[in-house]
Amino acid sequence: MFTMVSGLQNYSEQAIQAARYIGQGFMVTLDHMNRLPMTIQYPYEKLIPSERFRGRIHFEFDKCIACEVCVRVCPINLPVVDWELKKDIKKKQLKSYSIDFGVCIFCGNCVEYCPTNCLSMTEEYELAIYDRHDLNYDQVALGRLPISVIEDSTIKTISNLSYLSKGNIKGHSNSRNVTKFLS
Repeated sequence: MFTMVSGLQNYSEQAIQAARYIGQGFMVTLDHMNRLPMTIQYPYEKLIPSERFRGRIHFEFDKCIACEVCVRVCPINLPVVDWELKKDIKKKQLKSYSIDFGVCIFCGNCVEYCPTNCLSMTEEYELAIYDRHDLNYDQVALGRLPISVIEDSTIKTISNLSYLSKGNIKGHSNSRNVTKFLS
């Protein structure tokens, strides 16, 4: 009899705990439902990437010693390093360097392990194009520094939404009438 009562008590405690968890989940859902929608007008407004954001890779041709460490640490052996051995100075001379961003997984290993710091990550995330072969950047394209989102005067910058507290988020109020596409 005692085991049956303790089993019933244990079952009721577990049921109450499950109801609490379900209630907590509903509270989170209701909190998100009460917020106004946050709309960013993309070409004219852009989010500022976080400081640890890994965007397009920038390459400095003059610093590279063609050691190919970036190729060895890349999970997919992506950077293509073409070099020739100069016998008179007994050193490698870099001829060309390229990265295909259509294949790159932006892991950042090449940047982290580069001994001469000729590779760095930029905040550029706009890599949309019509032909995937245009994502193969050579050393000239990799050497161009993108315009910083903060420095571009034509764009209104918006700080990351995750850093804003609930009280500071203001929704996008749309005062225009929504046209119906169904007649």
